Amino acid sequence: MNQFDASLFFFLDMAMLLLAVVALGIAAFAREDAYRAADKQSKMFWLILLGVTVAVDLLLPMLFLQLAGLIASIVFMVDVRPALRQVSGGGRGGRRGGSSSDGPYGPYNGGR
Repeated sequence: MNQFDASLFFFLDMAMLLLAVVALGIAAFAREDAYRAADKQSKMFWLILLGVTVAVDLLLPMLFLQLAGLIASIVFMVDVRPALRQVSGGGRGGRRGGSSSDGPYGPYNGGR
């Protein structure tokens, strides 16, 4: 049973670390003005918070600090990231299901 417990905790530690690293990467590559436009905390705030989370997960595996970092990573991924994507023009390629003839107010029909 000890082997299973150790494996489970290792898996959970790695999952928390992966989430924090992904969130840090997304935060680093988002534009600074997108944070202001989305009315969220500054880019520097999120970089510091998520960077500390990654450092804690790597260097200081204390459950209380890891859980605090996990909450910060989840808040970033479910609240800040969608807001940043919305003000930055959406996801993949800046379009969501639109065609190449779509304008800013809908599909262009050639004046018909």
